[in-house]
Formats: sequence, structure tokens, C-alpha cells
Amino acid sequence: MEHDERYRRAREFYDVVTGLWDSWAEDAFIRDVETGEYFDPSRMHVLNHRGQYYSVRGPLHIARPIQGWPVIVQAGASDAGRQLAAETAEMVFAGAGDINGGRGLYADIKGRMAKLGRDPDHLKILPGAFVVVGDSLDEAREKRARLDSLVHYDSAIASLSIALGTDASRFDPDGPLPTIPETNASKSGRERAINLAKRENLTVRQLAQRLGGYSGPALLGTPAMIADQMEEWLTTHACDGFNIMFPFVPAGLDDFVERVVPELQRREIFRREYEGRTLRENLGLPRPENRFFA
Repeated sequence: MEHDERYRRAREFYDVVTGLWDSWAEDAFIRDVETGEYFDPSRMHVLNHRGQYYSVRGPLHIARPIQGWPVIVQAGASDAGRQLAAETAEMVFAGAGDINGGRGLYADIKGRMAKLGRDPDHLKILPGAFVVVGDSLDEAREKRARLDSLVHYDSAIASLSIALGTDASRFDPDGPLPTIPETNASKSGRERAINLAKRENLTVRQLAQRLGGYSGPALLGTPAMIADQMEEWLTTHACDGFNIMFPFVPAGLDDFVERVVPELQRREIFRREYEGRTLRENLGLPRPENRFFA
């Protein structure tokens, strides 16, 4: 399916699914044992959606979710993807290559939200952050290089092919990345791969191994150095938080929890207790009103 059409279909899918989640008013289910009355039919909405891509009668056969709606998460960064995020998303899993790219993406999506009348604070942008903790920067870099070297070339070139939307096995592994034509695959993924190759002067093999591991922002160093980087992202409007990517488990997870988290808490940029019972509450997102039963 053509790239932008995928997003048009996604937009209609969002309307259908959220409409189904709003099938029932909060007080619709009476469950009166004495009278045998289970629900109030006047508090049920039949969607009867007829659109370009979907035809859905409804209603949903379960009560409205505890969060109103589950948190809406979006991951595309092309122009169409950013627009869909601005219109619908409450969280974006971003793939910005560096902090400057993060600031640009953040300003663009939040700016689009404001133009649409949405509160920019009602969407949280979380770039993937590949965190490698060491006792020194050199040790962390050595860990990262070791991990990249373990990626098998067949797997690596398959990952590169997916990112570029073309068969990368035809390229010279030890040469530079050739010019990549536009494709109907992920536009933002293609751009990130091309920009990474240019920025770090990587060969096809090096780029493939990087993509076969993790190609997003990498935070390397001591706990204090990683906290410094996170704090800069947070305080300069490059993100609202992070989607932490562990290099290996359980040790990579343990390193972050036991060494980095206390440093973030000491700086008062990470919670010590959860604010609520749901993901929505802990992200500081409002519970959406039922569009059919205010």
C-alpha cells in the first residue's frame, strides 16, 4: 500500500477503535440482581461506521476501559507519521539520531498539536535510548564495540535491507553506502540509516552491524555521564522521557536500575514513587472523555 495511504487508513482505524471504546457510558452496566436488569440500553452507542477502509457496526461487547482509552502510541516520523501523531497520539516512540534531531522532531510534532488545538503536554515524546554503562567512557565504548561485532552479517544485512527498503546484499560490504532511491517502505527509517552512514562515515558492513544491534541514540559512559545526557535531552525540549533499550539482559538492565536510576533520582528528574495505578496516570495524561456520553 502506498505510504501516505497507510496513514490515511491508520487515521480511520483510530476513529473506529476509539469509537468502539466509547460504546458504553460509565454508568451503563446496572447489574441489578433483584430486577434482572444488566445494562441500560439508552447508555449504549452503536457506532455504525461506514468509511473508505472500514465498515464496523459495533458496539464493543465490553465496558469502557479503566483508562478511558488505552494510551495511544505512535512510532512513524515521516511527515504523514508526524501529522498522525499530532492528531491522535499520546505517546511517540521516536527514533531521532541525535539530540538536535530530537529537538527538531519535538518542536515539529508539538507545534502541529498546538495548531490543531491539542495541548502539547498531552503527548509524550520518548526516543529509544540504548544505554551502555561502564566505569569509564572507554569501557562503555568497548562494550558497545564488542556488541556490534557479535551481530552476524546475514542478520545485519537483512536489518539494513529493511531499513533502506531495498536489497542491501547487492552492495560492496566494505564500501560506502551507495545512493538509495526513494521506496514505499519506512521513510524515516531510511533517512536515519543514510544519515548515520554519512555522519559516522560507515561502510555498508559497519552500518549493517550497527542496525543489526541498535541504531538510535546511544548513551554511553558512567552513570553520571548518562544522567548528564538524559538531563540535557529533557531540559532542552528534545524529549519528555526515554524508551530505554538494554544492550543485554539481565546485566544491562541491572546496570541501569542499580547505577543510573539512583543518579537520576538524586537529581530529582526521575520519580521515587508512582503517581497512580495506570500507565495513563503515571504519564500525566488526562483520561479522555467519552465522545458519545459526556
